[in-house]
Amino acid sequence: MAQEFWRWKEYNWKNENIDWKGGSIISSGVDVGSVSSQAVILVDGELYAYASMRTGSDSPLSAVNAMNWALDGSGMKLENINYVVGTGYGRVNVPFANKTITEIACHARGANLMYGGSVRTILDMGGQDCKAIRCDEKGKVANFLMNDKCAAGTGRGMEVFADLLSVPIEEIGGLSFDVAEEPEPVSSTCVVFAKTEATGLLREGWPKNKVIAAYCSAMAHRVVTLLDRIGVEKDFAITGGIAKNIGVVNRLQKELGVETLKSKYDSQIAGALGAALFAKALVEKERK
Repeated sequence: MAQEFWRWKEYNWKNENIDWKGGSIISSGVDVGSVSSQAVILVDGELYAYASMRTGSDSPLSAVNAMNWALDGSGMKLENINYVVGTGYGRVNVPFANKTITEIACHARGANLMYGGSVRTILDMGGQDCKAIRCDEKGKVANFLMNDKCAAGTGRGMEVFADLLSVPIEEIGGLSFDVAEEPEPVSSTCVVFAKTEATGLLREGWPKNKVIAAYCSAMAHRVVTLLDRIGVEKDFAITGGIAKNIGVVNRLQKELGVETLKSKYDSQIAGALGAALFAKALVEKERK
């Protein structure tokens, strides 16, 4: 079987220090994106478990699989969860959700917990789009812009390049700095054009590292253009899978002149985390 260089590691996690059976409110958020799906479970507002996996061709099944993996080994069942909020590209296809909320609102709320109340600008670099979000100290959205016209500045675009160059996607960020000098960016207009240009550069004798550097630079510049339109107010945080790619993030920080906040949380669970926080608030409202 041929190696799938684009395939990133799927994972789940559970907080062994929390006894969920003693919890008053068990809430959950399920973020079904175009490329990945996450399920997060909170016990009285504390992160108890989560799972992150590839979204399949069936969105409802992807939601079910993510939730089942988050529940795996916990002894908890779906019926033990008080409230579930669905979010993301496939939010209307979460079969067990009590409510759906947009990913813009959920990423802002999740980032507020992940990075703290000082966050004012959030960049969500998703699988098929990029979102620039401005929010207040409570994680409420004040303004946002989205670029969903092309995959060139997204996770899917990076997957395409990983396969084109036969480089594992987790290694791309580090390899992008293994160059004597920073090359000019490849085309950032469209992932198809960028792929064609990269193929041409390889034929001209460019080493893979240099092509990777040129593409990471192009992704960073494309995102900066989006952020410039909304205005970057400190503090600044990045969510989504591309937040793990130092090749893009470090170039983005340099071009913006702004350092991104760091968090102990996984950047990919921001949307599902925010959805779970909304779910908790909705249960509290019902109980008043």
